[in-house]
Amino acid sequence: MIIFIKLLLTHLLGDFILQPTAWVLDKERKKHKSIYLYIHSILHGLLAFIFINEIAFLGYAIALTVTHGGIDYLKLRFQKNKTKRNWFLADQILHLIVLLIITFLYEKTVIDFTLINDSFWILITGILLLTKPTSIIIRNIISIWTPENKKKNSSLSNAGNYIGILERLFVFCFILTNHFEAIGFLLAAKSIFRFGDLKEAKDRKLTEYVLIGTLLSFGIAILTGLIVQIL
Repeated sequence: MIIFIKLLLTHLLGDFILQPTAWVLDKERKKHKSIYLYIHSILHGLLAFIFINEIAFLGYAIALTVTHGGIDYLKLRFQKNKTKRNWFLADQILHLIVLLIITFLYEKTVIDFTLINDSFWILITGILLLTKPTSIIIRNIISIWTPENKKKNSSLSNAGNYIGILERLFVFCFILTNHFEAIGFLLAAKSIFRFGDLKEAKDRKLTEYVLIGTLLSFGIAILTGLIVQIL
């Protein structure tokens, strides 16, 4: 697996550290006509070959250069201002998939699916439960108490939903790693950040609504973590 670590280091250096903003802007403007698209791709292959430091890897380094350039071109060709975030995520995922494939091919690694035992399925189910399903469950439970936004305060789109998912996953990880004290720290940190908003709103119903939602979120995460730990 050290091969993948080295390839990942190559990716981080090539895509983020050694790629100036001027290169990115030039590629977005000129697309496949930008010389920096090719320099950037060759840099990835060259770094990979240097880090692996084995002559047998030369063909894989060339393949990495070509695939990286191809993926970047697809992103540059089809992304729009409104879809940049989606294409960025897709671009990074595809690059990581290529790195994994190259690692498996070079090391001639065979994936042993028998290693995927009952614990794996229980863990995945617990993680999935704490994402969107729990958000929907909590939203339905507390829907009868949804307070009116009197000041019409704007907030980031779906920010509350994402915050809830992240906090539950953090709690889940803390329980599985036996760091229960970190749950108290997380709850305290969230309380501090929310205190200003609730104090400014001067709305008791809103405070109670947020408190119920938070306790439900933490409670479900703790219960799920304990169940997964027991199973």
